[in-house]
Amino acid sequence: MKKIFAFVLVAVLVFSFGVQAQEITLRLADNQPEGYPTVVGAEEFSRLVEERTDGRIKIEVYPGGVLGDESSTIEQVQFGAIDFVRTSITPMANFEPAMDVLSLPYLYPSGDFMFEVLQSEIGDGILEGLEDAGIVGLTWYDAGARSFYTADTKVESVEDLEGLRIRVQESSLMMDMVEALGASPTPVAWGEVYSALQTGVVDAAENNYPGWYYNSHHEVAPYFVEDEHNRIPELIIMSKITWDSLSPEDQEIIREAAIESTETQREAWAERTEEAKALAVEEGAEIITLTEEEQAEFQEAVMDMYPKYSEGYEDLLESILNFEME
Repeated sequence: MKKIFAFVLVAVLVFSFGVQAQEITLRLADNQPEGYPTVVGAEEFSRLVEERTDGRIKIEVYPGGVLGDESSTIEQVQFGAIDFVRTSITPMANFEPAMDVLSLPYLYPSGDFMFEVLQSEIGDGILEGLEDAGIVGLTWYDAGARSFYTADTKVESVEDLEGLRIRVQESSLMMDMVEALGASPTPVAWGEVYSALQTGVVDAAENNYPGWYYNSHHEVAPYFVEDEHNRIPELIIMSKITWDSLSPEDQEIIREAAIESTETQREAWAERTEEAKALAVEEGAEIITLTEEEQAEFQEAVMDMYPKYSEGYEDLLESILNFEME
């Protein structure tokens, strides 16, 4: 009897150890290519998790949209078919409308300000709002600042935008912003922006430095004004199905690793931005920097938009506008 008991005890211990040591492989989707700052951040996230679990949890990063486009991968996360997705906040507003407030123009005076907001209780509260949709928000990533660039007109004030045809995405917020600034919003497919600028279909477009330079838009729109009208963050989300299958200890490791990866991602974005800016200037483009007073004029011109896009979330908007950096 003692021998049987001993055998059973050993078997239980071996089984328990095997369960504890069982390897878990998770998948993370990103629609950006290898080497892009968000992919660099995701790979750092993967490395940290593997290191802190002694290789027990591995996260495989799939860049380039190989697991599906952004909408598809978000849906797959909800059903647990994919474990993580790096996504922009725009589609996430379907699940948490407060995300729309984060996209308001001229809302943040700097990138550092935005990240202090996002990494405070304000940002945490927004991420918590995703859980009812089967999504766990882990951390925020950087997507830089979007600014205007023009073919012929140097923009140094709001008045200089008067009457310009500006290419924008088919977004009511973006179109309202351009109209508030006195210009004419002109939706054009992304792949046609270069020729639209070249042929005069539009006078200007808007994007961040890498989007401007690496798509060769600086060749046909060489004047880049750093008005920084939009800072739209991105984020890493996780399937709640996967999250609930993990121990509290593993959940904590994953959350902390995701948050720490933000620093690596932001550094990669800053490097890519500076590289694009320097190369564009080297090739003859001109950068126009606004004073604080000039920047304030741009913000003032769009303030009437804020109530429309923050309806129901006035307290959130107020908390961001009154936020004080540490």
